[in-house]
Amino acid sequence: MTGIGQGRQGRTRPSGSAVALSEAYDTALLDLDGVVYAGGDAIPYAVEALGAARAGGMHLAYVTNNALRTPQVVAEHLTELGVPAEAGDVITSAQAVARLIADELPPGSRVLLIGGEGLRVALRERGLVPVESADDDPAAVVQGYGGPELAWGRLAEASYAVARGLPWYASNTDLTVPTARGIGPGNGAAVEVVRIATGGEPKVAGKPLPPMHRETVLRTGAERPLVVGDRLDTDIEGAFNGGVDSLLVLTGVTDVARLLAAVPEHRPTFVSADLRGLLVPQPEVAEAAEGAFRCGGWTASVSGGALVVEGAGEALDPLDGVRALCAAAWTEAGTGACGLDAGKALGRLGLR
Repeated sequence: MTGIGQGRQGRTRPSGSAVALSEAYDTALLDLDGVVYAGGDAIPYAVEALGAARAGGMHLAYVTNNALRTPQVVAEHLTELGVPAEAGDVITSAQAVARLIADELPPGSRVLLIGGEGLRVALRERGLVPVESADDDPAAVVQGYGGPELAWGRLAEASYAVARGLPWYASNTDLTVPTARGIGPGNGAAVEVVRIATGGEPKVAGKPLPPMHRETVLRTGAERPLVVGDRLDTDIEGAFNGGVDSLLVLTGVTDVARLLAAVPEHRPTFVSADLRGLLVPQPEVAEAAEGAFRCGGWTASVSGGALVVEGAGEALDPLDGVRALCAAAWTEAGTGACGLDAGKALGRLGLR
């Protein structure tokens, strides 16, 4: 690897790689929504890129904060899309939260389930007994994404249990989830309803928190993992918390403006337009002059309170300009968030 990525202290520019990422890392820990698929459809180039990475010897593991579906159902969906997968290749926040609960409650404990089948199966695998009502004598309540059909009464049931002082767990707190029709409310939005109603605070297992990283490592045995995701506050921060490298793909909820403004724990090691970035070396971002950074044919700097990017040469890749802009923005921001105006620079790259 080249570049000056700085691990848990944050980085000041995206790193480069001399070989394809699928060769440099033994396991890709792939988010699903917004990375591999959106709703029921595969993200463009995802199937082909993952097939090529797998054929080259990279182990593919699918790590999702979505607790609705079981690993078997997720694996079947991936296989239908053209990405062959088995249930053991899928790690969910339902599995992580079930392990967290099982570590803290005796075997056979009754747990009020607010969520879907994925969470129900995960609880049973850990020797816990899911129940449906706060009046079923539960020892705890767990909340996971229940899909767009989640009834308001289920949130009320959770509130009754939490208000009685029962331990409260959440698979994850993602406020949004990408769907085929756009961005919808995620489990975090439902958790907020119960939090407002009760004043309680759940123990959370999913990305970016340690229980999810622990679950992933236990299930994959990865030695040189690369986290691949579309969200700065879950995927990239989770990699930061776990002390491993990350690849941000721009196929989901994060746009370039958010990336430029990222705080240290949200700064990925690598940046790619989509999953084809796994198959190629990543270009190095080099310091061109004091405060200026070059990637490909683009040079980025700060001038007059704004980010500036200039290009020279043929067949310029706008993403190289993004990488150079990240270096300029993150260096200027240091340990904070970059508040520089990036509008003209993004316009220059054709990304506004």
